[in-house]
Amino acid sequence: MSAEATNPGNPGAAGRKRGRRRLELRGLRRIGRAALLGPAPRDGLPHALEHVAKVHRGHHPDADLDTLTRAYLLAESSHRGQLRKSGEPYITHPLAVTLILAELGAETTTLTASLLHDTVEDTEVTLDQVRERFGAEVCYLVDGVTKLEKVDYGAAAEPETFRKMLVATGNDVRVMSIKLADRLHNMRTLGVMRPEKQARIAKVTRDVLIPLAERLGVQALKAELEDLVFAILHPEEYATTRALVMEYAARPDPLTTLAQRVRTVLAEAGIDAEVLVRPRHFVSVHRVRLARRELTGADLGRLLVLVAEDADCYAVLGELHTCFTPVVSEFKDFIAAPKFNLYQSLHTAVTGPSGEIAETLIRTHQMHRVAEAGVIALGNPYAPTDGADAPEGERADPTRPGWLSRLLEWQRTTPDPDTFWTSLRDDLAQDREITVFCTDAPSDGSSGVPGGAIGLPAGASCVDAAYERHGEVAHCCIGARVNGRLATLSTVLHDGDSLQLLMAPDSAAGPSPEWLDHARTPAARLAIARWLAGPQEPGARPAGAGEGPVAVPPADRRAADDDRPGADPVAASVLVVADLPGAAVRLAGCCTPVPPDAVTGFAVRGGTVTVHRALCPAVARMAATGRQPVGVRWRGAGQGGHGCRVTLLAEAFSRPQLLADLTEAIASQGAAVVSAAVEPPREQRVRHTYTLHLPNAAGLPSLMRAMRQVPGVFDVLRAGRSRPAAALRP
Repeated sequence: MSAEATNPGNPGAAGRKRGRRRLELRGLRRIGRAALLGPAPRDGLPHALEHVAKVHRGHHPDADLDTLTRAYLLAESSHRGQLRKSGEPYITHPLAVTLILAELGAETTTLTASLLHDTVEDTEVTLDQVRERFGAEVCYLVDGVTKLEKVDYGAAAEPETFRKMLVATGNDVRVMSIKLADRLHNMRTLGVMRPEKQARIAKVTRDVLIPLAERLGVQALKAELEDLVFAILHPEEYATTRALVMEYAARPDPLTTLAQRVRTVLAEAGIDAEVLVRPRHFVSVHRVRLARRELTGADLGRLLVLVAEDADCYAVLGELHTCFTPVVSEFKDFIAAPKFNLYQSLHTAVTGPSGEIAETLIRTHQMHRVAEAGVIALGNPYAPTDGADAPEGERADPTRPGWLSRLLEWQRTTPDPDTFWTSLRDDLAQDREITVFCTDAPSDGSSGVPGGAIGLPAGASCVDAAYERHGEVAHCCIGARVNGRLATLSTVLHDGDSLQLLMAPDSAAGPSPEWLDHARTPAARLAIARWLAGPQEPGARPAGAGEGPVAVPPADRRAADDDRPGADPVAASVLVVADLPGAAVRLAGCCTPVPPDAVTGFAVRGGTVTVHRALCPAVARMAATGRQPVGVRWRGAGQGGHGCRVTLLAEAFSRPQLLADLTEAIASQGAAVVSAAVEPPREQRVRHTYTLHLPNAAGLPSLMRAMRQVPGVFDVLRAGRSRPAAALRP
């Protein structure tokens, strides 16, 4: 898009020894010469398009080149007279972008759009003309990669352009494929730009485009982009790494010798395999050097074994581990458990005869195509399979991964371009994904995946899972079970964990500020921040504040204990009458009053009256701030004939099965557990916090007696009346 100038001396391209790249550069030079000759067809094919067509036919022998020819002629005539800053005809840029995609195996529709990708942005061609000549699909792709004008958006033009591309990619991943190829060619030809502009473009490439290439699995583009960025942003480290590679290039390559031994071993085992030495790109060499401090010749590349079938991959693995000494810690099976970006391969490492360690990749030829080209290798994911066209506006993308769905979800609720830009970079910086299996059902309208599996970035917590699963309904989350065990919302999840999210029935609950410390995904952070920034009950205690010491640290306990609602307003209005006509009534979660407790009330958000026990510490704090109490009283002269909710603290000596025995005692009294939390033991003592629903408030004394009779329990207290810490000492 408005590609900048060419610089053949770009250091990011120097020193490469890959045959593919040399062929590519020759192809680009051929394109440049042909562009100067003009569009005159030869045998119906423009000179400049010949190399692109040859590469394209190599992947798609039956491809219809007529559409490509028409697209080239429109692009060439539209860009005629425009020059790049290097002095080359501008048409060389869309041709180069198209060649990059053709070499990765892109289908004809993608190549057609790539030829036209700058016409609407930089010429008089309109989207309507593109649609009329090439159809709605090509028009959608061209529109998706067309930048927004700075004259209309000012400083927000760049983030809003990426937002637009992201939304378009959600409907068609080929949009981002074209953008990545476009940025790669612009990075190759960045040398005549001012250094400060080179650095700015390189930083955006590093922070946004390279992570997107990784997530879409387009490793071929990602590796070259990384090297180009490396050369611009870290020229000294780049020069050192390049010199090191060139130094080892003059020495015998131990991987070449080892590759021949592997070929012999596999041939003797009757396994038809292609064994290659795959050089590392400069950034990969630099990372290995930092990790290992000293490099050997074997560290500059890896062995690549290509076979026909999945079963052959495991057969190769068996032979390698039998005939060579394996490095067990290096084994990874990405065939049985593919990465989130479609990548599949077996990774291992074996020791050669001279002690060199060779990292080895084992995959099928199809896996290799996908590993190199990612989503581009999938062809057209929207081609109809049953002859029926998809309904207008319902382009279901079978390749859309979980991370993309997450980005699309939170960007809709982030109107501020600066917040969107920052959140996008933060999300893309998280380069690994885990899968968690939820055992609870997603709430209506949530983004929960059928079957309960959700994808999250590595390091995500139960807070992130709650918002991924339930959207803003997650404000009411009060705890979780991870792999069957009670856990705080701050618990970090791991790949394959099972998760049950515990939701409060009270929809007025909300998150605490501490949740932001545990939220890693933008969707969770933005939803929490919106709730915290909105009007709230003064001193409200959010849902989850009772989950344990991690969620509500002691220093923040005063702000968290005040007005968390403890029952729905309908149930509370049956129990309590307030001297405020028309007001809804809620029972405070910090002290959970029940008949016949002495109570008082305070008006909070929306005219609701929250009812506290008269001795609740929150009452004194709110009175000290000048808030006026509201008169409240129990219905039926304070008799306990109605169901209610209460929070109890059980203080006990730590022992196995304590939780099971306490919950059994609670169940024997007819009470239901709404939530439970266990604080970490201190000096062999432990505190359990239970929020319970009692069918009859009059049963509270007998319930507390039953809990005290559980072996090891030395006291059961109402919330807000926990004994001082000194009293817990022997």
